[in-house]
Amino acid sequence: METERKNGVKVIPFLLPVRCILFLSAFLLMSVISKLSYADLSKWWTSVAVICNLITNAILYIFARRKSLTFRQLLNYEKGKTKIGVAILIVVITVVVGMCGLYLAGLICYGEFPYLDKTMVQPIPLWLVIIVLLLLPLSTTLVEDGLYLGYAINLSKGNRWLSASLSAFFYALQHSFIPFLPDGVFILYRFLSFLPLTVIICFWYQKSRNPLPFMIGHFILNVATAVQILLLTVCPSLYDML
Repeated sequence: METERKNGVKVIPFLLPVRCILFLSAFLLMSVISKLSYADLSKWWTSVAVICNLITNAILYIFARRKSLTFRQLLNYEKGKTKIGVAILIVVITVVVGMCGLYLAGLICYGEFPYLDKTMVQPIPLWLVIIVLLLLPLSTTLVEDGLYLGYAINLSKGNRWLSASLSAFFYALQHSFIPFLPDGVFILYRFLSFLPLTVIICFWYQKSRNPLPFMIGHFILNVATAVQILLLTVCPSLYDML
C-alpha cells in the first residue's frame, strides 16, 4: 500500500457513520425549527447535502493533517496509473449499475419497473439550483470517495474484505437519510438503490487502489441528478410527467 509505505498510517474506520448522523441530524433539526413535515423538507435535500459535504470535508481535512497525509495520499491516487480503456470500462459500469440499482430497488420495494422517485428531483429556486449544480457533484464525489474509499479502505486496520464490506454498507446507508422520511419502505428503497454500486466500487477499489475511474463515474451520476433538478425547475410541467 503506497500510503502506508510512505506514512506508516493505518486507522480503524470509526468515522464511517458520520454522514448518516449528519444527514439525519440536519433533517431532524430543520423539522423542529421550521415545524414543517419531512415530506415538505425533502425538496431541500441538495442544500443539506452540500452543507454536510463541507462538514465532512472539514473532518477529513483535520484527520489528514493529523496523520500528515495529503488528499492524494488518503485516496492512494497516483498520476498516470489509470489506463484509458480500463477507466472507460469502470465509468460505464458505474453509471449502468447505478441506474440499474435504482430500477431494481423500485421493483423490490414498490413493485414498479421502472420506478421513478420524484422525491429526489423536485423543483427548487433557480438561484439555488445553480449553486447546487456548481457545488454538489464535485463536493459529493470528493468527500464520499475520500471517506468510504480513502479513509475506510485505503487506511483501514484489520481484515481488508471486512473493511470493504463495512465501507460499502455505510456508503449505501447514508443515502437512506438524504432526504430523511420516516417511512421504512422509502429508507429500504434508498439503501437498496445504491448497495449494488457501492459493493462494486468498494471491492474493486480494494483490489485496484485506483480511485480515479470510480470518481469520474460517481461525478457523472451526481451531475445527472443536478441537471434533472435544473430541468424540472426551469420547466415545472415536466414534474407532472414523471
